[in-house]
Amino acid sequence: MPEQSSVPPEAAAIAAVLESRRSIDLFRPDPVAPSLLIKAIEVARWAPNHRLTEPWRFYLVGPETRHALIELAAELDAAAKGERAGEARRKRLQGVPGFFVLTSRRSDDTLVDRENYAACCCAAQNLMLFLWQCGVGVKWTTGAVTRSPRFYETLGIDASSEAVVGFFWYGVPSVVPEQRRRDVAEIVTERP
Repeated sequence: MPEQSSVPPEAAAIAAVLESRRSIDLFRPDPVAPSLLIKAIEVARWAPNHRLTEPWRFYLVGPETRHALIELAAELDAAAKGERAGEARRKRLQGVPGFFVLTSRRSDDTLVDRENYAACCCAAQNLMLFLWQCGVGVKWTTGAVTRSPRFYETLGIDASSEAVVGFFWYGVPSVVPEQRRRDVAEIVTERP
């Protein structure tokens, strides 16, 4: 690998964005312009995707659907953990300025299905990095609500042809958490 000092400035700038991005739990109430989210989706679709399947589908959540998804999440939490948990979930989600859902087109071919999901994960990362650079934070969730048949029904998603990759919360961060990663030496194995 090249020495750190030999990294071009453009690559160092990309590294800075990658290393600074965080999953955001707490947001300011400021709305994010819909045009910015559309631009982020335009960028996301340039993710690598084997066989050029472009398996990603994005569902932008408007006020009516937002209310239904918040109520579903609160209901599921209340059923699993009690009324207090349901109310806490409702309150937390009501504080999130925006939501969208990303799905992956299903395939009967197990390998293509796996490749489609992986491509969607790459697209999600592209989208999150673009938004992060624009001052917008994202939280990618895959909680119980995303596995509920009612989640699919509320969004009008045919579960036989698409799988939910994630329920994404987005907005201007009010708190950016600190994080650390393991040392590279702990995760790299060289083989002769």
